[in-house]
Amino acid sequence: MSRFVILLAATLALHHPAAAGAQGVPTVTQVGWMAGCWEQSAGARLIEEQWMRPRAGLMLGVSRTVVGDSLREYEQVALFERAGRLVYAATPARQAPAEFESIAVSDSAVTFENPAHDFPQRVIYRRRGTDSLLARVEGMRGGQLRGSDYPYRRVPCS
Repeated sequence: MSRFVILLAATLALHHPAAAGAQGVPTVTQVGWMAGCWEQSAGARLIEEQWMRPRAGLMLGVSRTVVGDSLREYEQVALFERAGRLVYAATPARQAPAEFESIAVSDSAVTFENPAHDFPQRVIYRRRGTDSLLARVEGMRGGQLRGSDYPYRRVPCS
């Protein structure tokens, strides 16, 4: 196969409507697979994450981490479209808000990045079937790439 054909195929794949919105830019609807209620538990530790479905170019998310009956962390997130990218605007408890812009969006994964943020610099979500979601935060800390995975299972919203 010629280099031209390979280059043409790659270009078409990147600009295909399935890879981005109708105007060639990602849309919140494209990551609608994140909508719903998700949970990860290990012993007494429970992490819950809930995302509203896309509407009017916006998804809202919340999460909380509890150990037994004690609240450890919580966060509110707005996911919206701005200037041809998706923005993940996080407001964690007791921390300054931070925005991360999409650098890769598909129908099964999205990566947000903010190189100027202390940690993490990247927030990643991957769909794994209809009932599983993998969230990951990663970035440089102490001169080394660090990361944490959060494998969630779908649970009924209550």
